[in-house]
This record gives sequence, structure tokens and C-alpha cells, in this order.
Amino acid sequence: MQIQDVHRLEQSIVTFFNFDGWDLKWCGGGFDHYDAIGRTPKGQKCIIEMKFRNKYYETKLLEKYKYDQMMAMPDDVVKLYFVNDPKANYLFWLNGLTTPEVKEIECPSTTLWDQQKKNKQLYLLTESQAIIVNKNEG
Repeated sequence: MQIQDVHRLEQSIVTFFNFDGWDLKWCGGGFDHYDAIGRTPKGQKCIIEMKFRNKYYETKLLEKYKYDQMMAMPDDVVKLYFVNDPKANYLFWLNGLTTPEVKEIECPSTTLWDQQKKNKQLYLLTESQAIIVNKNEG
């Protein structure tokens, strides 16, 4: 998967959410620490970070750096983390999440398009921590 494929997926998710009453704009092409910004169906300000995985993993990785950047946004902003994998779509409400212990794991330096590895500080989120899970039927 190439970066332009990821951008198309992010834009598709924004469109899909907007059909369900959200008011989001895609901003994932820049250097923001999130991929969409706007309002929830209840009118609350929000930001969403998105990850698309080609392989299923029982735990969902969330970079501590990205989490910290999102949590630095004002308290009235709803911070969400969307993960898509072959099994399901998961939506995590970061504002109310009790974060697990930080783990340091060797990962690709970027998600999809770099073969170099580096150690990253991560949270390993469980599927039960997601506020919404939509299973992919296949």
C-alpha cells in the first residue's frame, strides 16, 4: 500500500462518517498529528487519527507520541483513534481511555512505505477498549 492509497482510505472514512451526521474535513496530507478534524454528530469539536492495517493483530498499536500530541489539544476537543484491519473497524475514545503501560517496540519508521526500523514507544490497546467495533464480514 502506498501513501496515496492511505490518503484515499482516510478520505473515504471521512465521507462515510459525514453520511452518518458528522461534519469532518480530511487533513491527513499535512503534518498534523491526526487525519480528520471537525464535529461529532452531537456538535462537539473532534479530531481523528486513523490507521489501516493489512494484517490482523489482537492488540492495536497507538504511538505514544501521536497520543501525546492529540491529548495536548484543548479539553473540549473529542480525540478519537480509528483502526481498520481485516477483522473489523475499531473506534477508540481517547479522552476517556485508561492508557495501558507504555511499551517500546521495534517498528517500521513509518507505517507502510519505509523498510527502516526504529524503537517506538507505544500503547497496546485491546479490542474491548474500543467504543465502537464494526466487524468486517467476508
